[in-house]
Amino acid sequence: MPGTLIAGFGNVLRGDDGFGVEVIRCLETERTLGDEIELLEVGTGGIRLAQELLSGYDRLIVVDAMTRGGEPGSVYTLEVESVIPSQAVDLHLAYPSRALSVAQALGTLPREVFLVGCEPAMTEELTMELTPAVRRAVSHAVSRIQELLRRPLPGSQDSEKEAMA
Repeated sequence: MPGTLIAGFGNVLRGDDGFGVEVIRCLETERTLGDEIELLEVGTGGIRLAQELLSGYDRLIVVDAMTRGGEPGSVYTLEVESVIPSQAVDLHLAYPSRALSVAQALGTLPREVFLVGCEPAMTEELTMELTPAVRRAVSHAVSRIQELLRRPLPGSQDSEKEAMA
C-alpha cells in the first residue's frame, strides 16, 4: 500500500550527525502514526533507502543533520523539487542526495520528497550523545514531520479536493 516513508540518516557515533536516527527512534514511540507510514533507520547506508523505495511510496521524508549556516539546533524543512542524476552508484550512499539520485534512476522516487534537517553543533567527536541544542531540536523535528503527515498524499482524493479549492 503506497504511503509515506520517513527515513533517518546519520552516524550515531558522531554526535549530532545521529540526529536523523534519533528522530526515527522518537517517532517509533508515537502511537498516532498510521498503518500507511513506514519508519526506516538508514544510518550511513543509504542504499537501504533506495532498496526500500522499490516498494513504492507516494511521499518520502528524509531526516538528517543539515549544515546551512544557522544556529545549532535550528530545524529546516525543505521540499525537494529536483534531484541531480547519479553518475555512479556508491554502495554506502551516506548522503541522502546520492540515495535520492539512485532512486530517481530506478524510477522509484516518490512524487513528494521533503528534507527535515537540523543544524548540528558537533559532528567530528566520537560520541553517541547529541549536543543539548540538537537534543531539543528532536521534538521540533517530530512536530514538523507531523505537520507534513497531515497533508494529503499526492494523488489522493483529499489532495485533488485541495487543488480545486
